[in-house]
Amino acid sequence: MTPKKAEVVSLNGTNIYYEIYGKGDPLILLHGYTQSSKYWLPFLPDYVDDFEVYLIDLQGHGKSGPFKEKLSVKSAASDVDALIKHLDLEQIKAIGFSFGGDVLFQLAFLQPRLIRSMITIGSSGSWNARDFPDWMDFLSYENIGNLNWMYEHQTNEAQIRSILDQFPNYSVSISDEEMESIQSKILFVLGDQDTSVSLESVSRAKNNLFDAYLWILPNTGHGPQEGKNKQEFVRRSKEFLKDQWKKGY
Repeated sequence: MTPKKAEVVSLNGTNIYYEIYGKGDPLILLHGYTQSSKYWLPFLPDYVDDFEVYLIDLQGHGKSGPFKEKLSVKSAASDVDALIKHLDLEQIKAIGFSFGGDVLFQLAFLQPRLIRSMITIGSSGSWNARDFPDWMDFLSYENIGNLNWMYEHQTNEAQIRSILDQFPNYSVSISDEEMESIQSKILFVLGDQDTSVSLESVSRAKNNLFDAYLWILPNTGHGPQEGKNKQEFVRRSKEFLKDQWKKGY
């Protein structure tokens, strides 16, 4: 699928790459750590008839600029905010996977009325890589032989090494009070076998939001929207984003 626009813009002291597809209400899709906006390409045909879809390479990833010294989820959210202002988007809908979900929480706190509704997958808004030694070992350059997807998403070996070297700095926290200030309608999507995000942390975040829902997918891990669940995820995500969500889910 060919984007109707694709470019790198210099904003917020860095370069930000984005692509635009489809027509309708603006929908921003944010990828996970070690990925790029290419992650969402298989999902595009399902959304472009209903939304104007924006794919963004987050800070340090894909065709966007490098990390600003140390990995910061807040800084990545600030970049997305700068891009949204550049694009003159007054209100958006959004889906964020893992790192992308954490970025959305920071963006929603930074601009409480910007995101009308958002879906976060495998994210509770607060996470520290050092609390998960297995993930620290997995997402390390010493394990690059098992991280082949990174070569599809990143531009060169130095960028891959930077992303993996920065992973121990992945630390973000959003307080109960900050959660309470967020005005967005939010759907949490969680695999019941996710080893990086606990149901307890998601429930805590959900209970501090004024309009939030939780969808737990059985027998799935950190990517519950993938594989056999993809079509069901697409269907329910579109219902949620189009305000057709059935609260019994």
